[in-house]
Amino acid sequence: MADWKQVLGDLASSRATPLKRFAVLLCGDPGDAEDLVQDALVRAFSRPLRSPSPAEAEAYVRVIITNRFIDLARRRASLRRAVVRLESDVPVAPDLAAGVALRADLRAALGALTARQRACVVLYYYEDLSVPQIARALGCSAGTVKRTLHDARSALHGLVTRAGAEEGERTHADL
Repeated sequence: MADWKQVLGDLASSRATPLKRFAVLLCGDPGDAEDLVQDALVRAFSRPLRSPSPAEAEAYVRVIITNRFIDLARRRASLRRAVVRLESDVPVAPDLAAGVALRADLRAALGALTARQRACVVLYYYEDLSVPQIARALGCSAGTVKRTLHDARSALHGLVTRAGAEEGERTHADL
């Protein structure tokens, strides 16, 4: 039986390359593999062993390399999950400029409608009134309200499609 210091010296000099190859197969990165081997040697020989044979010491170091790799992989995975949770909990400041531009576009599109179309759209979408309620409010039939809403939607779709095309956006018609 050899002295543990001699076994450590043998492992560090003659068996370092096979240990590193083993670690590279586990982690895939030569730099990380070298760190794993170094860490395993330090852990294996930080407390003097009872005169192990070189083969027993190498097997023990391989077990430490494997366990250390698994521990590090778990730690990285839990860190990734924590980062994802933290990133999803971060409140994002609203883009006020986009809201202002959207309201301006909406006002311009509503301004392009006829008075009856604009009234029907506002009562239907903003006030959340039903078709019969809009008909009573405007003093016309439900069919007239339906037709006016249809015409207003068509006009708005045309305005939005043209505005998007002018800004270089792809519209449904382009797809």
